[in-house]
Amino acid sequence: MAENTQTNTIINLLPPDLSKDEGLAKDVANGLSQYPKKLSSKFFYDARGSQLFQQIMELPEYYLTELEHEILERQRKEILFAFGTQSPFQLIDLGAGDALKTKLLIKELVQSETDFTFVPLDISKDQLQELLQELSQTYPDLKVTGLAAEYFQGLKWLNEHSTDRKLVLFLGSNIGNFVPSSAQQFLCQVRESLSPQDRFLLGVDLKKEPEKIRQAYDDAAGVTSAFNLNLLHRINQELQADFDLDKFQHFAEYDPIEGTMRSFIISKEDQEVQVQALNKTFHFDAWEAIHTENSYKYTLKQLKEMALHCGLRIEDVFTDASHGFADVLLKPV
Repeated sequence: MAENTQTNTIINLLPPDLSKDEGLAKDVANGLSQYPKKLSSKFFYDARGSQLFQQIMELPEYYLTELEHEILERQRKEILFAFGTQSPFQLIDLGAGDALKTKLLIKELVQSETDFTFVPLDISKDQLQELLQELSQTYPDLKVTGLAAEYFQGLKWLNEHSTDRKLVLFLGSNIGNFVPSSAQQFLCQVRESLSPQDRFLLGVDLKKEPEKIRQAYDDAAGVTSAFNLNLLHRINQELQADFDLDKFQHFAEYDPIEGTMRSFIISKEDQEVQVQALNKTFHFDAWEAIHTENSYKYTLKQLKEMALHCGLRIEDVFTDASHGFADVLLKPV
């Protein structure tokens, strides 16, 4: 990092936040007034939702975490060799969270005494603080600069403050949360932030047996159902609504042609729900759906075409034994 860049600290680049209630209220007012109705998946993660998602990641049906962990556990040496770690560089984790998978790369780099700075980038300052405290205990000599920022705001700041090479990570199939046009735009924006010597490691859930994908979003134990319906519970708590969760059900379907996994909340009967914070009542027909989430699956051919459109080329592909998930190393053309 450049001399004027602090390490082992958090740099806050975020503007003053709107309250979470305002964001949720706006989404509910707009989404439940439309037809078909929809709610944003970004509001899944209150405290209870985050706890449920941790349970989801441990389910036998939820293959995504296990497959990518297998890749990073078994092939981390090969991934880092493909990048080339001879000179000082920044390991940048977009949407770092708890950096669970990234820690496998960090472990390898520390053991090999590589000169690098870890840059976790996340919009949650609390999450970054927890991560820095944990890493300082595990790796006392590790150089860490946490950035509380949006993705491209953070990358822009890094380019202005350092000339070190960058290995940018976007793991966990997070690219699948974007609609394809937005995923394309995201890749192009990443490309604009990269110098010729930089690389981008992208996690991608690949198209596979349709039922295997569907079950990952509709597990037998009902944890995913509880996670989806928790969105209504959150609206009850934060916006003083009266959703009766027993009158709604979780529904998930996979379209193997588009590669789209869709999740819905279905009203079991004709009913009305009051949301006091909005001073509004919303009507639901029997079996009417609220769309809550899409998750897109890709082929490597599709990803290659998207990358080339943005001036990126696939340099290497690392897959699990079943070829169901890929961490793809991209380089600027």
